[in-house]
Amino acid sequence: DLHHLRQHEARALLGRFLIECRRDRHRCIRIIHGKGRGAEQGSVLKAMTDRVLRQRAEVIGFTSARSQDGGTGAVMVLLRTPK
Repeated sequence: DLHHLRQHEARALLGRFLIECRRDRHRCIRIIHGKGRGAEQGSVLKAMTDRVLRQRAEVIGFTSARSQDGGTGAVMVLLRTPK
């Protein structure tokens, strides 16, 4: 959950989380970034999460979560299994 974090804090936490998930052999994870309701330009954390996930080799794909799992305030991520 990246709510209420500054962008640099959220980026560091997201990086550590992805490493831990891969180490623990998780295949599908949910990242909650929030909807950024107070931001005029949209969610800064959502955009940052998108950029980070696109750059990570262990990420196979990702999409917005179902409404009951956070909707556009969260993302579901599919990870490669470690070798």
